[in-house]
Amino acid sequence: MPEETLDKIFQRHGFHVSRETLEALGLYQTLLLKWQKAINLVGPATLDAVAERHFFDSAQLLRFMPDVNVRLVDMGSGAGFPGLVLSLLGVAEVHLIESDVRKATFLREVSRETKAAAQVHDTRVEDIQLPKIDVFTARALAPLKDLLSYMHRLSTPEHAAYGLFMKGMQYQDELEKAAKQWSFDVELYPSMTDLASKVIKINNLSKK
Repeated sequence: MPEETLDKIFQRHGFHVSRETLEALGLYQTLLLKWQKAINLVGPATLDAVAERHFFDSAQLLRFMPDVNVRLVDMGSGAGFPGLVLSLLGVAEVHLIESDVRKATFLREVSRETKAAAQVHDTRVEDIQLPKIDVFTARALAPLKDLLSYMHRLSTPEHAAYGLFMKGMQYQDELEKAAKQWSFDVELYPSMTDLASKVIKINNLSKK
């Protein structure tokens, strides 16, 4: 059975996306499948459902962003999920942090071909310096306690920021471990693509 198309998936989930944006996402998907032959960008087991498992999975984060006029940092972008998708969906300023040079090259190529207004940084999250970040995202980079450490280092006290982190069925365990080191407000939302997963929204982060 052929994979459901991007436009059908967005329609089914009630997301209204312009034709131009769908075309850009479609080009992104084509480039991903082309580069996947040389670089392991996504898990091979997910290739039969790329549109849902990666593209729409990333797009759902828009539900938890009250404003797209923000500076967003996607930590450990990999193949660009969720950061590059969010850039194509209209988030004003997106920084993609990816230390793997080959993956960073892929991200630059997709950004150029799709005209995404995303900036690629081929460095480690621990080493980057970016002022006044509004939103942090990460999908499959590190345990939550480490993501909060990165978020805290890059945050400034006078500039409120929040994190949107995508976690699987071990999310509760990760929250408990993070709470031993950090104080934060948390909101949990069900993933639209995986019943066992959650989108974790973190606000008011501080070290204990």
